[in-house]
Amino acid sequence: MQPLIDHARRFGQRPAGGIVPPYGTGNPSGEAATIEYAVEDVVVCGHSHCGAVGALVQGEDLCAVPAVRDRLAHAAPDGAPGRADDPAVTDAVHGHVLARLLRPRSHPCVGRRLAAGRLRLHGWFHEVHTGAVLEYRPESDAFEAL
Repeated sequence: MQPLIDHARRFGQRPAGGIVPPYGTGNPSGEAATIEYAVEDVVVCGHSHCGAVGALVQGEDLCAVPAVRDRLAHAAPDGAPGRADDPAVTDAVHGHVLARLLRPRSHPCVGRRLAAGRLRLHGWFHEVHTGAVLEYRPESDAFEAL
């Protein structure tokens, strides 16, 4: 009899705005449980025309959607106000991806796995209008085609 183990350990987690709350913020989250159980590679992916980051950049009033507003409070994109197709929003999404790459590092299991070389963190940006996927490359400090 084989044990019930997912050898690939691939799990998807797609929270609103791609936001993972900081580690130890009170109640355990689904994101924290996924990180603890399933990490071998962590891919943080943002996309063009992102409504969540666009709402933040544009300073939209989110009082009618308090759960979304509170969730987005964990995000801090950079960029000037602009339209969803404005380069300022793209720049903000790039910044959001990079900020989100730091968040998993606050989880103790991630720090241990990084130190042991058993985990890799990746930052991706999907251009919805072209289908292109760009990966953040620390050596060039830029998003480049995969």
